[in-house]
Amino acid sequence: MKDFATQLFEINQKFCQEVPSMLRTQNFVEDIINFLFPIRSEKHISIDRVKLKEMELRNDFKELLTPLMPNLKLPVDDIVERYFNKLPEIYFNLMEDSDMYHKSDPAAYCPEEVILCYPGYYAVAIYRLAHELYSLEIPVLPRVISEFAHSKTGVDIHPGAKIGKKFYIDHGTGIVIGETAEIGENVKIYQGVTLGALYVEKDLARKKRHPTIQDNVIIYSGGTVLGGNTVVGHDTVIGGNVWLTSSVQPFSVVYRKPKINIRDSKEFNEPINFSI
Repeated sequence: MKDFATQLFEINQKFCQEVPSMLRTQNFVEDIINFLFPIRSEKHISIDRVKLKEMELRNDFKELLTPLMPNLKLPVDDIVERYFNKLPEIYFNLMEDSDMYHKSDPAAYCPEEVILCYPGYYAVAIYRLAHELYSLEIPVLPRVISEFAHSKTGVDIHPGAKIGKKFYIDHGTGIVIGETAEIGENVKIYQGVTLGALYVEKDLARKKRHPTIQDNVIIYSGGTVLGGNTVVGHDTVIGGNVWLTSSVQPFSVVYRKPKINIRDSKEFNEPINFSI
């Protein structure tokens, strides 16, 4: 009988053939972000260095795709070319995103501070890079990339989601945006927001199960919007801790009004320090 180490080795030889290296993928993500925004790593950089770095990134990307070749819809070289041809569009969308952060957040000193310091912005940047891979029908790799951002920021954006320009995430922690969510332009969401499905079943794969958020919507912290048929109309404000499973018209204000009790602590005899 084979020992467990031998069994494990043989299983993993088969199991790991057609997936990209997680470590190499994470390094690629950091490298491409630093390529787009060299202030993250090198303040002064020559044009020759920029061109050389692009060539290096193309080669790194090709290596990441190589294990996936049996499941790719296009030749590797075509995918590399299409992806890097999309980088200018991704970059200028990200510049619009950073400008949105700068204009929306009074604590933001400049767009450069947003690029360097804001976890929400980092998550959006990684999403935009991963979404293009998803659009090219590349398996596994987009999720590895998006989960890297998730682990660093606490923001979970599925690469399949469709998100318009000037997207603003404030604080970010605990945000979940599902695969079939659609978000318009100039949308702001705060920490703890979920754009999710009403229920989870395997037969719903690739079906519209997450909400549509139209242009100019604000969703405050703790807001939960569920369901593929749920449409939040443009210019709507959704207040904190709202639970929404049906559509609302444009220009709506959706909020809940919890009861808050305030009493003098000197007259408050009920125990508030206790263990469960």
